Amino acid sequence: MKQIKLGLLGLGTVGGGLVNILRTSELDLGRKLGKKLHIEKIAVRDLAKPRNVDTGAIAITDDPFSVVNDPNVDLVVELMGGTTLARDLVEQAIKNGKHIVTANKALIALYGNELFALAEKHQVQIYFEASVAGGIPIIKVLREGLAGNQIDWLAGIINGTGNYILSEMKKPDADFSKVLKDAQDLGYAEADPTYDVEGIDAAHKLTILASMAFGIELSFSRVYTEGISLITADDVRFANSFGYEIKHLGIAARTAEGYSLRVHPTLVPKTVLLADVNGVMNSVLVHGNHVGSTLYYGAGAGAGATASAVMADIIDLARGWDAPYEMHVPALGYHADQLEHNANILNIDQIDTAFYLRFLVKDHPGVLARLSQTLADYDISIEHLHQDPMPEGDLALVVMTTNVVREARLNQAMAVLEGLDDLEGKITKIRVSDF
Repeated sequence: MKQIKLGLLGLGTVGGGLVNILRTSELDLGRKLGKKLHIEKIAVRDLAKPRNVDTGAIAITDDPFSVVNDPNVDLVVELMGGTTLARDLVEQAIKNGKHIVTANKALIALYGNELFALAEKHQVQIYFEASVAGGIPIIKVLREGLAGNQIDWLAGIINGTGNYILSEMKKPDADFSKVLKDAQDLGYAEADPTYDVEGIDAAHKLTILASMAFGIELSFSRVYTEGISLITADDVRFANSFGYEIKHLGIAARTAEGYSLRVHPTLVPKTVLLADVNGVMNSVLVHGNHVGSTLYYGAGAGAGATASAVMADIIDLARGWDAPYEMHVPALGYHADQLEHNANILNIDQIDTAFYLRFLVKDHPGVLARLSQTLADYDISIEHLHQDPMPEGDLALVVMTTNVVREARLNQAMAVLEGLDDLEGKITKIRVSDF
């Protein structure tokens, strides 16, 4: 039976999960593949660190270049993260003619264009299912399952930490800082949660999904990114009363003017299944021109889910191991020379959407009339409206949703509103998507 030898870069949560899968599923994998998968060598940062997985007689080194340069290694599995050393190692492995499987979304989002071009030059494959949405096979869906469709749009909950925080904020007496601390205590959030709560992690993933959906170059720097740290319990409560849940979404859409790529808090109607995705789970809703809307749901992180996706990529590569290079499915679903370069990616103020607005106003007669008239001056209509007196007595909290409007026009209206003597502080703005 032919043997394919793997070199692992990293033996953390996902690496350990992968070793366990290979050890416990060896017989079944052999039946599926007609080939044997063998871990030849593993690179780790600290040789003395205790491991929670039995590596048996596998060679372990703290020199990752010895893995990518090892002539006995056929396939390199990059699970170390980061975009500096990982990039150097992947590039070297490609130059050595080794196929790549990676879970590194930042590496693909930031440097994928260059890495895919290098891989094409050396006729090797890069697989990256585990880089987006953990155990949900969304990469394979876009690359193969929906290949007969033009993707019109997709929207996803693609960061479990942010989704956990917003889910927990629906509970009584919850606020952002408290729930974030709970998430850190439970291991759902890092000590520095910036990448999760400010949307950077989701933007990396959306970059990959948008490229595959639309056949455009990876364009991380053009993704509009907004976090959830300014969402309050009041916002969650009012959204619920209006018939919405607040979700931190990555949205990519094809429009007549160009492509919209954005990550931000979004009011989602309760009638849409995405609104029911809670906790650390992920979900992606994809709309194709023939199939319509399809929904994908599952665990977005963790040893089992992510290692499962890595294993699926290894199996795909093993099945086509002896096939000519041109027979392989292109990494992004499009051949490199067919990707759209310099695609027109819209600025956020070019987006048309409805909005949720929260104001703190002086509780005086005529305030609501002045707010409404200012919005009307910019052809903005109010769909929902609620006012809550504040305990102080002379202030009130006003929340509303608007009709669909160009964001640039709403921003003009907000600038006028924030200049009124009736308002205290800044206006909170959250976009609404009705799908």
